[in-house]
Formats: sequence, structure tokens, C-alpha cells
Amino acid sequence: MLPVEGGLLLLIIIANGAPVVAARLFGGWGGRPLDGGWMLADGQRLLGDAKTWRGVLAAMLATGLGAVLLNWPIGVGIIIGLAAMLGDVLSSFIKRRLGLDSSSQSVGLDQIPEALLPLLAVAETFALGGLTIAMIVGGFAVLELTLSPLFYWLGIRNRPY
Repeated sequence: MLPVEGGLLLLIIIANGAPVVAARLFGGWGGRPLDGGWMLADGQRLLGDAKTWRGVLAAMLATGLGAVLLNWPIGVGIIIGLAAMLGDVLSSFIKRRLGLDSSSQSVGLDQIPEALLPLLAVAETFALGGLTIAMIVGGFAVLELTLSPLFYWLGIRNRPY
């Protein structure tokens, strides 16, 4: 049996990868941007084309299924998927305000919110302490930074980050 920390890390990884896999499987279907193309006063999009309804739905469904496979309630998985996507959206929003291009790399900003928000969302459920949360966030960041180039090389990702 996988320890809770490993299960949480696994679900965060699944949430991160599900939108990429869904884009490969479904092409343009469901690829409508969350922001609907809305521009803010700074001349930048609210989020950009890479944040889609398909991605949010894929993350929630995949993490819900992952939770069931871990013998956890499906709702826990769905919350983790939704919170991971909220973290991803927050990162995208901040990057647009900083003038960074959509899907540009920003080490830390691309990893921390996507792992931290889901852990905070389930911290009480799993009695997670600060050190445990920090270790899982750090583990996710290291894995994401090392596995992304491999997934690019395998043709799964469009960018090596």
C-alpha cells in the first residue's frame, strides 16, 4: 500500500499530466480557453489559450479515478484535481501580469501553486503538517522539472518544460 504522502504526490502528478494527455487524445475538442479570450487593461490575456475547460475536467476526472484506485473517496481526488488546476490558473494569471508568454517556463511559479493548493485543500483530511506539505511540494517540483524533458522527447508534451 502506498503511503498517504506518496498517494498525494501521485494524484498531483496525475492532475498535472491529465490536461496534456487529454489534449493529445482529443485534439481541439473541449479546448476552449477558460478566460474566453478576455484581455485585461494591461493588454494581456487573463490566462491564455493553454488553460482550457478540457484540461480542468480531465484533471478532475483523472484524479477522482486515481483516488478510487487508492481506496480513497472519489471526492478527495476531485478536490485535488480542481485545486491543482486552480493553482495552475493562478500561476498563469501571475505570469500574464508579469508579461510572460503563455506556456512560458517560470521555475517555482509553475510548480508550487499547482502542488500547494491541493495539499492545503486536503490538509485537514489527511492531518498534513507544514513539513510534510513542503516535502511533497518539493518532490513534485523536482519530478516535474526532471520528467517534463523526457515527456517532450517522447512526444507527449509540446515543450521540454
